[in-house]
Amino acid sequence: MKLHELRAAEGSTKNRKRRGRGTASGQGTTGGRGMNGQKSRSGGGVRLGFEGGQMPLYRRLPKRGFNNIWGTTYDVINVSDLNKFEAGTVVNQALLEEAGLVKQVKDGVKILGEGTLNVALTVQANKFSKTAIEKIEAAGGKAEVI
Repeated sequence: MKLHELRAAEGSTKNRKRRGRGTASGQGTTGGRGMNGQKSRSGGGVRLGFEGGQMPLYRRLPKRGFNNIWGTTYDVINVSDLNKFEAGTVVNQALLEEAGLVKQVKDGVKILGEGTLNVALTVQANKFSKTAIEKIEAAGGKAEVI
């Protein structure tokens, strides 16, 4: 077989429909849009979610809760999760992301005091709970607010 003998597999390629090119093309006159109506006009059609004037579903369903657009959300990590680091390590946001403890950083990282810490670490975070600070310092480490 030579390069100039290559052919596409039978039925794998089809010509595209060229609409609105006269009656002989098979897609002339209305161009596959049917007869009259909003969808047959140029620029016609309805917006997303429109139900013909009926109250749309997104307005019929009740809205719940409150979304504070000025609120801050922290990624939370417990003190026990920090045991995976070696003693003397400076644990910061980048290191927590690399270790897989933080998935997506929102407004910062907060360390909570759940569990025990067995290694002396310097922990840099946006917020600490009181018990977290106590447990980090009891293990011989430091808690630094950034």
